[in-house]
Amino acid sequence: MTRRFHGVAILLIFVCGPSFSQENPVTVLGPEERAAVIEAICENLEQDYIFPDITERYVQTLTENLRSGIYGEIDDPQEFAGAITRDLARVHEDRHLRVQFDPEWVAEERNRKELEQEAIERKGWRAHTTNYGFEKIEILPGNIGYLELNSFSYEPDAYEVAAGAMSFLANTDALIVDLRSNGGGSPEMVQFLCSYFLENPRKHLNSFTYRDPGKLTQYWTYTYLPGRRLGDVKLFVLTSENTFSAAEEFAYNLKSLQRAVVVGETTGGGAHDNRFVVLTDRFMMSLPFARAVNPVTQDNWEEVGVEPDVTVARDMALRTALALASASLAEIEGQPYVEAFHTWYRDIYESELHPTSLNESALQAYIGTYGPRTITLEDGALFYQRQGRSKMKMIPMGLGLFRFEEPDWFRLRFLKEGDNIVAVEGLTPDGRNDIHTRD
Repeated sequence: MTRRFHGVAILLIFVCGPSFSQENPVTVLGPEERAAVIEAICENLEQDYIFPDITERYVQTLTENLRSGIYGEIDDPQEFAGAITRDLARVHEDRHLRVQFDPEWVAEERNRKELEQEAIERKGWRAHTTNYGFEKIEILPGNIGYLELNSFSYEPDAYEVAAGAMSFLANTDALIVDLRSNGGGSPEMVQFLCSYFLENPRKHLNSFTYRDPGKLTQYWTYTYLPGRRLGDVKLFVLTSENTFSAAEEFAYNLKSLQRAVVVGETTGGGAHDNRFVVLTDRFMMSLPFARAVNPVTQDNWEEVGVEPDVTVARDMALRTALALASASLAEIEGQPYVEAFHTWYRDIYESELHPTSLNESALQAYIGTYGPRTITLEDGALFYQRQGRSKMKMIPMGLGLFRFEEPDWFRLRFLKEGDNIVAVEGLTPDGRNDIHTRD
């Protein structure tokens, strides 16, 4: 499609005024620049946007808005970029499609040959400071692994970090991958990490189709990986409305293959692959050029997001997943000591998910001395102290049952005769206990 904006030269001419440097660009937007931006957007859409029919509607809307003067009163470049992005979304909402005012990025992109090494080093350094998205890795009580992953990095060094993280988590019985703050990134890193959770033979994870119907890209699991696979680990993925793009693909891939339980909120809904392109000296755009197609569903999560298997608010997702993970592990039969271990931590996580509250009158019933053990009430909470040791705050798990933050392998159960508490019993996961009567 060829457009002619009559009366407007499609040249990038800045507003007249004193000379300026790249560090202090003129911010006022003129009619020539507005027209140049619209022209460049339309050309890029017609060349690469994945849906030709929607492209026609995008182009028609932008050209009509420019000719009618809708953008004529917008002098602020940031406001102009926002207005165009909103107008495109009104035609068809594609959350990967957006226009941005970013002269610094454009300058770097246009001078990539001269700045390439510096830009690569700076980008790599930034990724390095966040450990390539692997923000937190730990083993939680009950042998449940936790990985907070906030991006799927494009950096080559990220693969070594990813392999190290998987090696660290390889001996866990369940694993929680937290994507609640993950805005996306590399589909290749998604492919790499998904491979750790799926055994051979290779599994088809995702495909991308393009405007050219003869072009197709497929992503399959790796045959070989550094370190051990976690194919038998019970897997839970945490999501929020901010989980987007590649992070959504990770959740969607594993959910579709029935490999993971997704816990949290419905995700943002961006399934297209995109790249960033220069429009003018000061404007750039994110351009979706490929559409994801899952081999199981033959669909994707565009606009609708990834729907969780267990829907809870963002701030409740981790507690919920911990309770689900420990409960599923406690159901494993065959070894009583393993079942007892996971049942112990299941009860802890479920008590955190559904905390017990006792009023002061109820708490006073437990005060007293039980052999070497003393129970006191201070500032509305019970404290336990064994002779010669420090005090520990008691956390109610139910009527007559209390646990501790540290150590988590010990708790107290109070024994009654009629309405009177007569003894306290110390409990451990391996079944050992000791009882002391109340003095």
